[in-house]
Formats: sequence, C-alpha cells, structure tokens
Amino acid sequence: MNATVFSVSQINRYMKDLVRRDVMLSSVFVRGEISNLKYHPRGHIYFSLKDAGGSISGIMFASEARKMNFRLRDGDTVIVSGYIDVYEEGGRYQLYARDFRREGAGELYEKFLALKQRLLESGMFDERYKMPIPKYAMRIGVVTASSGAAVRDIERVAARRNPYVQLYLYPVQVQGKGASASIAEGIRILDGMGLDLLIVGRGGGSIEDLWAFNEEETARAIFQCTTPVITGIGHETDTTIADYAADLRAPTPSAAAESAVFEIRSFFDRTDRYSARLRSPVEQKIRVYREMLQRYSNVMRYKSPERQISDLRLQAAELEERMTGALTEKIRSAKELLDSDETLLREDMENALRNAVGRLDVLAGRLDSGMKEIYAATDKRLVILIEKMRGLSPLGRLRQGFSFTEDSRGKPVRSIEEVAPGDTVTVYVSDGRLYGRVDGTEKKIFPDPEKGKHRG
Repeated sequence: MNATVFSVSQINRYMKDLVRRDVMLSSVFVRGEISNLKYHPRGHIYFSLKDAGGSISGIMFASEARKMNFRLRDGDTVIVSGYIDVYEEGGRYQLYARDFRREGAGELYEKFLALKQRLLESGMFDERYKMPIPKYAMRIGVVTASSGAAVRDIERVAARRNPYVQLYLYPVQVQGKGASASIAEGIRILDGMGLDLLIVGRGGGSIEDLWAFNEEETARAIFQCTTPVITGIGHETDTTIADYAADLRAPTPSAAAESAVFEIRSFFDRTDRYSARLRSPVEQKIRVYREMLQRYSNVMRYKSPERQISDLRLQAAELEERMTGALTEKIRSAKELLDSDETLLREDMENALRNAVGRLDVLAGRLDSGMKEIYAATDKRLVILIEKMRGLSPLGRLRQGFSFTEDSRGKPVRSIEEVAPGDTVTVYVSDGRLYGRVDGTEKKIFPDPEKGKHRG
C-alpha cells in the first residue's frame, strides 16, 4: 500500500485552512497575564498570554496598536479580543490581538466602546463639524477643577507664552457622581460669554477617574458648543469620548495650553519683520517721490511762462544784434570786392568768351567735314544695293528670256512630277502670259552650278 507523503508547507497550510474555517476562532476573548512583552520599533507589539495551565503567543500589528490608550506591562492581567490563526512559516498558531482591556475595567471599557461606536455612527465625530482653532485667541475659557495640576499647568504655560491673554476659569467637578453634568454646565456657561476658545481638561488617572469625560452628556455639550474647544485630558495615552467630540485633542492640559495660547515674542518678531518689510518699500517710494517732486519743481521753475518769455526776449535781442552786425559786415566786404575786382572780372569774361567762340568754330568745321564724308559713303553703298536688287528682280529675269509656270490651281511648277499630260498651265514671260496644255514630260539632268555635280 502506497502512503501519501506531504511536505511541511502542505501540512502547515492545511492546518491554517482548518483554523480559518473554525468560526469560533475568528473572534475570541482571552483572559491571561502578559509576559515576554516587546514593543517593536515599527509599532508592532509581541507578547505571550499565560495562566496557570499554559501560554499562547500573540501579536498586535502597528495599525491596531496606535489605537491603544494605555501602555502594557509584563504582569498585567488583561482580556484580549482578537482571532486565532496559524503562522505558516513557523508552523504554530498564535493570537492576533485587536484590543486589550485591563481586568477589572472590563465593564467600563465595554461601555466606552459601545458609546464611542454609537456616537461615531451618529456623525458626532465627523471632521466636517470641526471648527478651526483661532490663531490669535486673547480670551480663553478653562473648564477644569480649581485645584489640581491641570489648572496650574495651563496658567503657567499661558503666562510664559503670552501674559496678555485673559483666562476665564469655570471650576468644575472632574470625577465622581455628577461630574459630567458639572463639566457640561461649565462648557455652556463659558460658551455664552463670547470667548475666543475653550480648554476642557484634567490631569491623568485611571479609566474610572476619567469616566466623566466618557459620558454622553459631556460629549454632547462639547459638540453643541459654538466656541472652538480643545481637550487636554489625562496623559498622552489616554483618549476619551470628549477628545473625539472636541475640535482639537491635545495629549495633556499643558499641550492644550500650548495649542491655545500664541507665543507673544514670536508674534512681535513676526510683526517687526512684516513692519520692516512693509516700511522699507514705503520709505523707498517716499524717497523716490520726493526726488521726483524736486525735479518737477526745478523743471516748472525753469519752464514757467514768465521765465520762457524773458529768455525768448533775450534770445531775440541777441539774434537781432548778431544779424545786424553780420549783414553790415557782408555788405562792406561785398562792396570792397566789387570795387577792387570789377576790371579783372570784365577782362576775364571777355577772354573766356573769345576762347569759347574759337572752340565753337573749330568744332563746326570738323562736324561739316565729317558729315560730307558720311553722305558720300552712304550714296555709294546705296547705288550698289540698287543694282543688286535689279539683278534679283523676277521681272529682270523674265526680260532675260526666263519664264515662270503655274498649274491650273495657281501654284508654281518646280518639277515635272507636279503636272501630268493633259493638265493646263499658265506660262509667264516678260510681256504677258501663255496658256497651254501639257502633251508630255521628259526628265533632264542639268548641271548644279553651286555643287559642280549633276543632280537627278
């Protein structure tokens, strides 16, 4: 009989599938004591959960661990909610934690989760209802106990950051029976005073100590408040229902005061820088405009109508004087030149005229002689051309005994092949025309005077 052989991976995968198909293991609550606790740098929490009869390994991933409102310690007795799964590579099952709650606070914690879920589903924690925190709040209301670390921390931080900010304390009961009603009343009273901001808070404590801030009455008073609210309740790991309802959650009362009170020294530094940045260009513009005004004043002074008329009068008088002197000098010089050069000028003009007449006589003789030569040469050439034309004239050829023949259509006959026996022809001679009929043709060979050979 052949046995089936499985690999380790196949067995581990099979066990994983078995565990995942078990509905009971998909959501369990396990009570035990924490041991081998380790917070990983990436945010995961590794631990073992043990009791008198055994132990189980567990892990909470960072995405869930960030929601914890307290820090685990070895030896803590807790109730863990989560599911069981198999880690294939190690071949072991372990508890994957979704939430922890300390033993003894189980009922309160369950009430906390139930109220949180209900208010979350109602939309009370929706971001669209959150009001912005004013950046420069000057009148701040404080809802907390009149004696305690919280109010002292808030006053100390406010005095350090901005001594000009006014704090309005409404002392309330922060724990015990009637605390939530006291806190809600304080929020409503301060909300009606038209303040810039409210701080609601108290110092650290157990879940029982902080329970007044997990009541629906407190949460609704914060949600309905028309003044922005910052909560600073307990320590950094403590988160209450009031924190979810507030416009801003601060991890501690001191941190709430840091968020609420703006730092006056930084404010003055910024305003000084802004003032300097604004003043510098303004001063520069003023300086530029002053210089422009001075230039325009100088220009206006020089460009005034009275000044321009005065300048024009001076210029006109100066020009008149200069023109009068120049004209007088020109007239005097011209008169002297005419008196001294009149005789020389007349002689030069007569000599120039005689020379011009002589040159014109020479040129006229040359032109007459050249024209005569051109006429003689042209006349001789014309006689030669006339004789050539007479020799080439058809009428001259006819008078020499030649004739010219046309067929019945008036076309010249150049070859015997253009007529046939019986065709009528017209023969032109020097003194008329002859009409005849072709009786026959005979081909003759005549010498070609140009080529010196016969043509057929």
